[in-house]
Amino acid sequence: MEGFDDPSPAAAAAKKPFLPRSLTYHHTFHRRAREVSRPFWKNLADGNPKLSTADSGVVVYTTSLRGIRRTHEDCCAVRSILGGFHVAVDERDVSMDAAYRAELQGLVGGKGRPVSLPQVFLRGRHIGGAEELRQLHEAGEMERLLEGVPRQDPSFVCGGCGGVRFVPCWDCSGSRKVFVEDEGRLRRCEECNENGLVRCPNCCSSFR
Repeated sequence: MEGFDDPSPAAAAAKKPFLPRSLTYHHTFHRRAREVSRPFWKNLADGNPKLSTADSGVVVYTTSLRGIRRTHEDCCAVRSILGGFHVAVDERDVSMDAAYRAELQGLVGGKGRPVSLPQVFLRGRHIGGAEELRQLHEAGEMERLLEGVPRQDPSFVCGGCGGVRFVPCWDCSGSRKVFVEDEGRLRRCEECNENGLVRCPNCCSSFR
């Protein structure tokens, strides 16, 4: 009937002006959707935080403190996963040396941003924490990623440090003070950290 408005959805859609979708928007939207649906390890970009080129193996920032149960369990889980592949791990305990905490903060924390533990780096590239390592392990990706990494017997315990990876400083015996004869006074030892410790030369000699 003339003058009668068809209320159907098809008729309403026909009256709307045609607005062509931006090809740029369409492409970007679907590209991002594909990236989100991909496993996270497929999206590891060259711009991810890196350690120095000297750190060509596995580096894990952990803590030996047990104050936070979840953190302690995550650190143990990461040790267990990596130990199952018999790879040498450069474990950097931030509770034993504040320099490692500052190092990690500068790599992945940014200014004032808290960083959870553990954090794993492989061949200088940041992999993530315990959850990311679990995903890699469950997906069967770990063996491929660890190809060529130096191996070590997981049952090995260093006779020098007992597996702690730190020993008292040999210059100050852990006191953090050394006597300077020319000055006739004590000064801060420059060889050890804030706890009077140095990295064990027996088991950490191959690491930086």
